Amino acid sequence: MDHARAAISNLFGGEPMSYTRFSIARQTDGDNSHVEMNLSADDEEGGAIGRPEHLHASMPPPRRNGKNLCFLIMAAVLLLLIGFLIGYLSYRGRMQNVSRCLDGSGKCEMTPTASYLSDDDEIEEEEVPGPRVLYWPDLKAMLSDKLSTSQLETNLRQRDSKTHFEAGKVEDEATASYIHGQFTRFRLDEVWNDEHYIKLQDKGSINNRVSIVEDGEELLESPSAYVAYSKNGTVTGKPVHVNYGLKEDFQKIRNLGISMNDTIVIFRAGKITLAEKVANARKEGAIGVLMYLDPSEYKNTEKLVPFGHAHLGTGDPFTPGFPSFNHTQFPPVESSGLPCIPVQTISSEAAGRLFSKMDGDTCLLEWKSGIMGCKVTVSSSSKMTVKLTVNNVMVDRKILNIFGAIKGFEEPDRYVVIGAQRDSWGPGAAKAGVGTAILLELARVISEMVKKDGYKPRRSIIFASWSAGEFGAVGATEWLEGYSTSLHAKAFTYINLDSAVLGSSHMKIFASPLLYSLLERTMKGVRDPTKDSGYLYNRVGSDWTKNVASLGLDNAAFPFLAYSGIPVVSFGFCDKDEEYAFLGTTEDTVMNLRKIDKLLALMRAAAEVAGQVALRLTHDHELFLDFDRYSEELLSFQEKFLPYDQDMKALGLTLNWLFFARGDFQRATKALRKDIANSDRENRIVRRALNDRIMKVEYDFLSPYLSPKDAPFRHIFFGRGSHTLPSLLENLKQLKENRDSVDVNMLKEQLALATWTIKGAANALMGDIWNTDNEI
Repeated sequence: MDHARAAISNLFGGEPMSYTRFSIARQTDGDNSHVEMNLSADDEEGGAIGRPEHLHASMPPPRRNGKNLCFLIMAAVLLLLIGFLIGYLSYRGRMQNVSRCLDGSGKCEMTPTASYLSDDDEIEEEEVPGPRVLYWPDLKAMLSDKLSTSQLETNLRQRDSKTHFEAGKVEDEATASYIHGQFTRFRLDEVWNDEHYIKLQDKGSINNRVSIVEDGEELLESPSAYVAYSKNGTVTGKPVHVNYGLKEDFQKIRNLGISMNDTIVIFRAGKITLAEKVANARKEGAIGVLMYLDPSEYKNTEKLVPFGHAHLGTGDPFTPGFPSFNHTQFPPVESSGLPCIPVQTISSEAAGRLFSKMDGDTCLLEWKSGIMGCKVTVSSSSKMTVKLTVNNVMVDRKILNIFGAIKGFEEPDRYVVIGAQRDSWGPGAAKAGVGTAILLELARVISEMVKKDGYKPRRSIIFASWSAGEFGAVGATEWLEGYSTSLHAKAFTYINLDSAVLGSSHMKIFASPLLYSLLERTMKGVRDPTKDSGYLYNRVGSDWTKNVASLGLDNAAFPFLAYSGIPVVSFGFCDKDEEYAFLGTTEDTVMNLRKIDKLLALMRAAAEVAGQVALRLTHDHELFLDFDRYSEELLSFQEKFLPYDQDMKALGLTLNWLFFARGDFQRATKALRKDIANSDRENRIVRRALNDRIMKVEYDFLSPYLSPKDAPFRHIFFGRGSHTLPSLLENLKQLKENRDSVDVNMLKEQLALATWTIKGAANALMGDIWNTDNEI
């Protein structure tokens, strides 16, 4: 110690006997300052070893040495460098932990957090000593361990011994009450129901009738099934078979020189919804429509007649754009999607008898009909016609949507919604039973993870049971319409569980591009129950996004995406090139459903996929929504538009502005990625602002230049109407084939709507207004 003291003392020009403390004071008797040095090792009064009290009085002033100043500067710089390195290494380690959390390659700490509105002092006061830390791999394993096939089977048995669960009727309300009770038993944070008063069309007191009229009237069929929202009345016309009722099918009939004015069109189920088929037939001048299940695709259904609805839209068609709450004042309007012609379904057996009476050309070979003797129409000399009588009745009915919520610990006002249809015309085991069983099991498991196992989700999870799904996602749409002003800013993903298991050999997926990456990573971690080894990702392959299915109007996910601009995922197991035969019929029973190989294991796999998606979206700091994917989607459309560039220039128009807008969006995605990389992800306010920009991407693709009342499905990728990119592409194709058939003013409007919607989405993604550029 003495040697150390001597070295320090020599460094500053002092005596080697002890270290010193400096005090600089201006002397009253002179202009110069002196350094007073008290020996810290001695008594401050100087009496311990007989030293003089004031050292400067008995020894000459120390010499000022330039080397001392140099050493001081070097020491200060060294200390600064050491401090900087310590801070940098600490920050770098924290950021590595965060990145491992985000990419799933390591463990991510998930400690309890308070609301972003809370003060820091309050957070410290509420700190719980030694909380259990749950990482993402722990959550995945916990979810998988807790999911129970026996519990799924118990939930599914609720569909046993019941013939129907029609919306608003006793069986539907009893199931709603049961689900409400289960949510309460699972100790969800909030459980509530939402009432809507809607107009539905029910079967009349007598069955609808289909007859063949030639020398007399012969009853073909009078089924108990009916098509909701059909026009009532009786029509008679020549029959014309139009395959699936697709636009290209109608084109082939026109090419054969067959007029469809005042005809009754017949087509088979599949490819598109019944409502879309009816709309196509109405455009061609048909006065009535019949549909059947073709036995080549729907096995063992010769005598079955499916139910359906003919409304080209979702929600209550008598309150379009408005929520159907009680005592609400509605304008006297009806949805433009109502068919205005009678529609009825028949059995394939009845369709076969009808074809046998027709003496016209046989069906095209490419149609591959499953009915022997399939005919297109009758000969010009034939007097045979088909008579269709529809006796449906309109009814006012109350429906209930049932909700349960697990509130987030950091952002409770941001939530994932998991939903399933509850009602069905028949037993609905596959249509509604499977989804409802999975919904209840996920609510049970995730609630247990929160209440018993210490999981603290950052964001909320809402479990929803919809009614009136059979009539066109009415329950889901009315909820969206009722709370549209808040839902688009708070709900950031909808997971649809309807018809999750319709087979075993194949997997059908629809998802918003924002969820492609998350869904792919999830499938890589969920085992395929139909194989001894391997994961679901091995089943779909690396190019699965090229085979993403189109989202139909009958899917409850459709209004979430196309009307509210909320990212969605809807998936299910099925058999490739073979439909589930009993969907939408009275034979959709639990007994028939059990014929699917490994049914319960497939239900569990579907629950695990949905559960992982929901947990990941409520667990991570950064929302797992891949906004870069929309840049790829826009680029794909640009490549499809390019062949028509010269045709546009011939009209004095250009596609360049649309392409420039796409470039702006791509630059905006890069800017957001940069902002995320440079941000402090531990700062909740900054993190929330960035997440808000991410979750708004889908909403910004709803065209702001259209009225939600007149064009409710405003999404330019997945909506319905002339404003969509697929509609623009279709018009460009028509322009190349027949320039005179294209309305140039409409084409200009389509270009303007698409361009400025994409440009607006790019501006919103950039963030603050001063970061945007109004130059295209």
